[in-house]
Amino acid sequence: MTALPPRALKLGTRRSPLAMAQAEEARTRLCAAHGWPESAVELVPVTASGDRIQDRPLAEIGGKALWTKELDAWLLAGEIDFAVHSAKDVETIRPAGIAIAALLPREDVRDVLVGAASIHALPPGARVGTSAPRRAAQLLHARPDCTIVPFRGNVATRLARLAAGEAEATLLAAAGLNRLGESGVGHALDARDWLPAPGQGAIAIECRSADTAMRDLLGVIDHGPSRAAVLAERALLAALGGNCHSPIAVLTVPDGEALIMRAALFSPDGAERVEGELCFASGDADAPRQLAANLLARAVPAIAVHFAGP
Repeated sequence: MTALPPRALKLGTRRSPLAMAQAEEARTRLCAAHGWPESAVELVPVTASGDRIQDRPLAEIGGKALWTKELDAWLLAGEIDFAVHSAKDVETIRPAGIAIAALLPREDVRDVLVGAASIHALPPGARVGTSAPRRAAQLLHARPDCTIVPFRGNVATRLARLAAGEAEATLLAAAGLNRLGESGVGHALDARDWLPAPGQGAIAIECRSADTAMRDLLGVIDHGPSRAAVLAERALLAALGGNCHSPIAVLTVPDGEALIMRAALFSPDGAERVEGELCFASGDADAPRQLAANLLARAVPAIAVHFAGP
């Protein structure tokens, strides 16, 4: 058992139901690992800009920073001790004063299709609700007859819009549905055919880079295999130089002591696609850069224009 901190540690989180569920999981794991009562960690919720502004795609109004900037400011100001995020929502380049201290065991990485049993079972010309460039491009690549309807908001909001007839189907992350107790919703898509987003299914916990005591406390709940896969995917993102407009999908799976990474880049309309795969030692930071260079070298202009490269 670790000695109780002199005061309750403050864990910052967004207010959305999924973010709160992830914060509860982080608190439960941290307190269990150190033998603390859950009162040793206080949840401090904030309404993120990305939750307030839901009528426009993220890429048009500031990108992933809209999920993190309020918590970043609180963390750097010392108002909270650590923060929890969906790893896929964390910007590739983080402030120097902030470190990813732990990644919790990765949940189901798959996307779930709600409204049809499979992509090919969608009715001709179906409207599919999503604001994610990756999901839109993959959908249009497989089904160019379909139409994308912008859907933003939390899980309940998107399911309500679907029920109201604004689209025939929508796509959600299996991990989020599982964490909300909604695992029976929709049909999970095979991640080998429908690649997920970088970091999908993983919970990232951040603290101040210089706070070695907090980093040590969080390090106890860091899940090594999840960290290796997610950091490899973030290294790929950094090497590609993508942004919120850049449709990229990637799946990283363990193979003994190695990792196998398969990634695909798309043009936003889904018409063009380039894919690559690489097997490399866990922790090899250079391998994702090699895969990124290979993908960009083979990408047609309609894809390459959306990636800045290293």
